[in-house]
Amino acid sequence: MTVTTISDLSRHAGQEVEIHGWVYNRRSSGKIQFLILRDGTGFVQAVVSEGEVGPEAFSTCDRLTQESSLVVRGLVREERRAPSGFELTVKGLDVVQVAQDYPITHKEHGVEFLMDKRHLWIRTPRQNAILRVRAEVIRAMEDFLNERGFIRVDAPILTPNACEGTTTLFETTYFETKAYLSQSGQLYNEATAAAFGRVYCYGPTFRAEKSKTRRHLIEFWMLEPEAAFFTYEDNVRLQEDMVSDVVARVLERNRHELEVIGRDPAPLAKVQAPFPRITYDEALDRLRAAGRDIPWGEDFGAPDETIVSQQFDRPVFVTHFPAKMKAFYMQPDPQRPEVVLAADLLASEGYGEIIGGSQRIDDPALLERRLREENLPAEAYQWYLDLRRYGSVPHSGFGIGIERTVAWICGLEHVRETIPFARLLNRLTP
Repeated sequence: MTVTTISDLSRHAGQEVEIHGWVYNRRSSGKIQFLILRDGTGFVQAVVSEGEVGPEAFSTCDRLTQESSLVVRGLVREERRAPSGFELTVKGLDVVQVAQDYPITHKEHGVEFLMDKRHLWIRTPRQNAILRVRAEVIRAMEDFLNERGFIRVDAPILTPNACEGTTTLFETTYFETKAYLSQSGQLYNEATAAAFGRVYCYGPTFRAEKSKTRRHLIEFWMLEPEAAFFTYEDNVRLQEDMVSDVVARVLERNRHELEVIGRDPAPLAKVQAPFPRITYDEALDRLRAAGRDIPWGEDFGAPDETIVSQQFDRPVFVTHFPAKMKAFYMQPDPQRPEVVLAADLLASEGYGEIIGGSQRIDDPALLERRLREENLPAEAYQWYLDLRRYGSVPHSGFGIGIERTVAWICGLEHVRETIPFARLLNRLTP
């Protein structure tokens, strides 16, 4: 008898198979019991009749509770009315454990209760589907970059200095000195790009921001490409091509998951390059027309990004930000030095920023000046200045936040559902 998974049942129609899994739900109708089984790859209805399994095994089913674990043997049968198109006619079963008092029932629960039980909540169909989309998004991004000559060279998580500014650093003791949890792998990407040409890193990043918005996590994951001999324009085109490719792949491979989540795929079908572009100045004009009076030089908040992104049917780039509000390493626009060659990509439907990127400063004297202007310790950045002293070239890169991207693609209200175990301002457990 073949041991298989629920996701592979279509390959075994008319055959007897063995499934290892858990009881998601159970109902009884006289001499027949219906078990909804899950095994991590999907859900299937298993039909148990006393005539097929015998009275002892049949009565055993009466003891099965939600999340009881078991091994089921049965015949795979096509059933058009079933969500997967198949059912299992049970021939025998072995109970591994009968679960007692499982806390997440099929009734409504509050969000905080579910977050407290996140280690169990991820077993439910909707959460399972969201995390499957997340996995496909990551695979699609890596495949896209690998096919274009980028190689993965990961950056350290413990760092000696800041990348995105000193106010949101998590500090820790590193033997006799201080270290910080990474805000971004970008500075290290610039070093590896000079060694390999085209690189990317993928890993967790940390921001000590006391924010409770639906878009913020304290620990989140970023994928960050960087390329040598890569201009601002090259960088923007790479972003729109990658996002278009990732969304198309999710629509192709995760239709079922999007249905489980309740996501309308129609807006996602419009996500095709090229994306519209507006400058920071143009965005300010749009916001002022919407009643948001933001002084030139101030950053946009989440409500501002929502207003702008709702005005487009696909992601939109906001470009040429004031230098004073952006990171020290961003290349000034030669035609207008008070703004930088940077772009934020705002996801459509009001989801806001999912990507931040720029061309980097490649002139050592200018970079030294910017470090002084930002009051950053020159000694801590000597290695970074070396990248400009020895074979400096124009180079660019960006970082895309996985959780915000998944929230947008899945149409979720909050990023807390897009990661297995969210770290929020008020949550460090489970």
